[in-house]
Amino acid sequence: MWRSRKSAATTLVSRDTLITGDIHFSGMLDIEGTVHGNIIARPDSDALVRVIDGGCVEGEIRSPVVIVNGEVRGNVHASLHIELAPRARVSGDVYYALIEMAAGCAVNGQLVHTAALADARGEAESSNELTSGFTAATLAKVD
Repeated sequence: MWRSRKSAATTLVSRDTLITGDIHFSGMLDIEGTVHGNIIARPDSDALVRVIDGGCVEGEIRSPVVIVNGEVRGNVHASLHIELAPRARVSGDVYYALIEMAAGCAVNGQLVHTAALADARGEAESSNELTSGFTAATLAKVD
């Protein structure tokens, strides 16, 4: 597992379970069944989504940490870390800051590294604080 989550609550979508609709959560979410809808972690949470072997998500996933060993048909946004295990199948784009890919996983879409964009925005904002009168857009044109 990515990190110790002793105090985090775990929600389980068990095998032979079908959920239709979006899931908004915090803590840990384990998908062994099927979800037809988006999975969205609370923005201020330290959340983890695991799509376990045999699990399927037909929709977008947005979470700081995502571990896939099942199937995802939609884009995946992992703001901190994504792990694609050997049986992972993703049909969609993967947006990540840090990625682990095991031999055997498959992605039918783009891999987009987003940390560089976030770092650039952070640098522009801190430069903006130091240079009053310039906006982040102005600094971006100068670079």
